[in-house]
Parts: sequence; structure tokens; C-alpha cells
Amino acid sequence: MKNIPLNTHGIPASRLVLGCMPFGGDWDRSTLTDERVKLSEQAVDAALSIGINMFDHADIYTRGKSEEAFGRILQNKPSLRSEIVLQSKCGIGLEGYGLPSLFDFSRDHILESVDGSLQRLGTDYLDVLLLHRPDPLMEPEEIAEAFAKLKASGKVRYFGVSNMSVAQIRFIEQALTDQLIVNQLEMGLGRLDFVEETVRVNQTRGANIHFSDGLMEYSRSENVQLQAWGPLAQGKFTGRDVSGESEAVRKTAKLVATMAEERQTTREAIALGWLMKHPAKIQPVIGTMNPERIEACRDAEQQAEQMSREDWYRLYMTARGD
Repeated sequence: MKNIPLNTHGIPASRLVLGCMPFGGDWDRSTLTDERVKLSEQAVDAALSIGINMFDHADIYTRGKSEEAFGRILQNKPSLRSEIVLQSKCGIGLEGYGLPSLFDFSRDHILESVDGSLQRLGTDYLDVLLLHRPDPLMEPEEIAEAFAKLKASGKVRYFGVSNMSVAQIRFIEQALTDQLIVNQLEMGLGRLDFVEETVRVNQTRGANIHFSDGLMEYSRSENVQLQAWGPLAQGKFTGRDVSGESEAVRKTAKLVATMAEERQTTREAIALGWLMKHPAKIQPVIGTMNPERIEACRDAEQQAEQMSREDWYRLYMTARGD
């Protein structure tokens, strides 16, 4: 296993993560079905078959049904828990106080959310807990109190965040005893801001980039694991019909297909390999439960290792429309 920041923190995590959001089916209030659990189990088996041992959840995914489906899998295979890394997220409240949603990093919400996740997952602990999206009303001291209680009780081993800037991470960490070790953001050929923020310094075009200044360098310096959600851009570069997309997307999809054919691999492996080539050791979170598509990611790490600087830049330049 390659050394990634999570490994250096004592978490034996695979280079790829399986995102479990679709496990629960629809986002309505319908009941989780046995058929959905069966499909989810097939996805987990496919992930394990290619070496994925880390699974990403959130308490809100399909209103808790995604965690419930995974919990049913663990119930059927109890020995699996000790072989995998479980990560979940909290901090978003659905339809609270008559609102469509709200963000809530209060002590009580964090504690209640974790208890709910543990119950649905059927486990005593999470390996990693992430704060899902920034709460403008957050108080670092409340977060610290919740984290300390969760760690002391053995309910959570490590903590991180999602979709946060350097300033927000530092703001929270001022009250914490332990370091935040993960930050999950949207990154990939379909979302280039993490590269553009580096390249566009002192350029007019850089004014339109919406990514945290210095986040890539900060994460590497502070040993924070960067995870990428949406790394395959909903299939834009791996076979989805892109006839209605921009010229840059169409050209990138064609280039990915050409490179995959030349290297006798899959388009998924090329797209993920490009992301994993970055020296920040980005950990893609693939969000599919299709076993064939999961298995198509098998070669991603090898493609990252073999990808030349020229090919990496060719994909980047094409994706940004140059």
C-alpha cells in the first residue's frame, strides 16, 4: 500500500474510497428495501475485490438509509468491520425548523448525529468523522467539546472536515487537542480549481477561481489527507454522452478515451490516475455502486505512477479549454 497521509496517522486506508451515498436509493421517506441492500453488498464486494477498504458515508445520505444499508451488510458479515475503514460526516440538518436545510456544528447536534450514524451502521465506532459543510455560526469550543467526548468514549478515532478553507480549518483547530486530518473537496478533471488556484497566481483569470488560497500547500505541509468527491464528474470523461457539453469537455473525454486505449486500461483509471498523480496524494472518493464501474477503477494507482508530466499537463490543458 502506498503511503498516504491517512496511513501516517495510523489509518490503513486504501488509495481509493467508495462513496456510499447511493446505497440507500431515493432521498424520499420510503423504507430501505432488501433489494437495495443486496445491490449495496455487491458494490462493497466489488470495492474489496480491487483493494478498496475505506467507505465514506454521511448521516444525511438518503435520509440515513445509506448508512442503514451498510449496517445491514455488516450485520450479515460481522468480521468485515475490523478489515475496513469507516468514515462518516455530520453537520447538515435536513428540513429543520421549517427550513429546507441548515448547517449545525453545535455540540449537541454533533453528538446526536454520531449516535445516529453508529446505530444505523451497527458499529461501536467510526474511524473518521468529518464536519460536512461550514457552519457560519460555528463555535470552535463547542466543536472541541463534542470531539473530546466522542474520542474519550471511543466512538470516533479521528476527525476531519469537508469543503473547508485553510482559514476555517485553523479557526476550528485553535480549540482542538488533536489535528484535523482530512479535508474532502470536489476535485478532478471536471473541477480544476485546485490546480488553477496554484497556476493562476498573479493572473487576471485567477480572480474567478473559487478555491481556498494555499490549501494544497497547507495540506501537504500539515499532513492533511485531501479527499476528492466527484472525481469522475458523473461520467463526463468515462463514457457518458457529452454531445451537449462544452468543447473542452468533449475534447477531454476523447483524450481520456485515446489514452486509455493506448495504455490498454479503462477511462476511469486514466481520469483517476490524473488526479492521483498530484503530489498531495489525493484520495478519490468514487460515488458509484455499479460493480463494473467500480472494477474499472482498479488500475488507477498504476496509471498515476506511470503518467508522465507531459500527459498530466495535456489532460489539464485540454480540460481547462486551452
